Amino acid sequence: MTKEEMKRAVCQAIDEAARDIRDVAFKIESEPELGFKEVKTAEKVEKYLRGLGLTLETGLAITGIKTKVKGKKDGPTVAVIAELDAVGTPDSPKADPLTGAAQTCGHFLQMGSMLAAATGIVKSGVMKELCGNVVFFAVPAEEYVEIDYRKRMVEEGKLHFLGGKSELVYQGYFDDIDISMMMHSQGNAPGKEVYIGKSSNGFVGKTVRYIGKQAHAANAPYEGINALNAACLGLMGINALRETFREEDMIRVHPIITKGGDLVNCVPADVRMELYVRAKTMDAIDKQHKRVDAALKAGGDAVGATTIVETLPGMFPLACSEKLNRIFVENIKAESPETEIKEAGHFTASTDMGDISHLMPAIHPFIGGADGGLHTKDFHCTDFEAASLLPGKAFAMNIIDLLYGEAEVAKDILATEKPLLTKEEYLAKLNSYFQK
Repeated sequence: MTKEEMKRAVCQAIDEAARDIRDVAFKIESEPELGFKEVKTAEKVEKYLRGLGLTLETGLAITGIKTKVKGKKDGPTVAVIAELDAVGTPDSPKADPLTGAAQTCGHFLQMGSMLAAATGIVKSGVMKELCGNVVFFAVPAEEYVEIDYRKRMVEEGKLHFLGGKSELVYQGYFDDIDISMMMHSQGNAPGKEVYIGKSSNGFVGKTVRYIGKQAHAANAPYEGINALNAACLGLMGINALRETFREEDMIRVHPIITKGGDLVNCVPADVRMELYVRAKTMDAIDKQHKRVDAALKAGGDAVGATTIVETLPGMFPLACSEKLNRIFVENIKAESPETEIKEAGHFTASTDMGDISHLMPAIHPFIGGADGGLHTKDFHCTDFEAASLLPGKAFAMNIIDLLYGEAEVAKDILATEKPLLTKEEYLAKLNSYFQK
């Protein structure tokens, strides 16, 4: 087959399986699960992939699923990735009533794109004419939530890192992959739109504990040390820093209080917080997160409370491959000329695809077909074909472009776009953020 015949074959295979792909995606939406707990979600993905006749590795980093499809001969390996987890949105009409988890992150649509690409590649049979391999990878825990729970998993030896992709890198499951691709839904974009992302913020996570002294809140407050007041002063200290953050560093610091005390008539003696320190570069994170620590400690010092700040590795900034982005856009335009292409530039949220983009060429476009803001109760799919099937087709066509012939396109990208970090450098940097 010619390259164009291969592309037509994969798109036709996806169209023929569209209803089945949609069913799986919306079943995932109906049973959302938080990171490292995606048991039901993984079962749905596993069942679909096994239905394609694929051999799977399962239980990777608790719930991950990986399968490799080999070409006619050895060559570069290209991965299409999707995430299993949901995020906490308890006011969503589709939230799990017990956990508050909801697929308002759009990962169910992202999973649809990966399953579509797998369907097109496998059912068309094009791999027997391509040079290299393809990996389809369902990964856990992209959303960096429930930090105390994940810290316990680390302490129990069940995890080393708190995020899905970093844990999979640590365990070696990305060692055989050369190029990676995935998409993410774009909020408030109900039509056929594609936003080409270039970069994102990274972050480190922090847990904070203020330890005071309990006393009767009305009868003898002078005998206590108010840990909640310490936390409030710590937050004010962070706010006082904000005017010193450089605009170009895109600093974001956003704390939550996870425990504000125990009883209203007792002086709070145990107050806890979680927060991220985000920035456009790891250098900016490194410069600012210690200042945040100092502000937090000042709150405790002011009232005589003990302050315990623990820093945890988070996510690296995203750095997308320009060549891969161009190939993706060309295939979107070829399949759907009416789709509007927009430049997303830098976005101040974070994704652990940033970690992968430091190790190999990678892309992470944002896809329309969904309305409402991400991580809000209003997020919902408006056009499944635009939101999942179209990017799935583009990924399948990208694979053909990359591995056609002697995989010259993939080899050129690998020769000209060198990793920002080696695996060893990446793991060392990530481990350096385990600080108390």
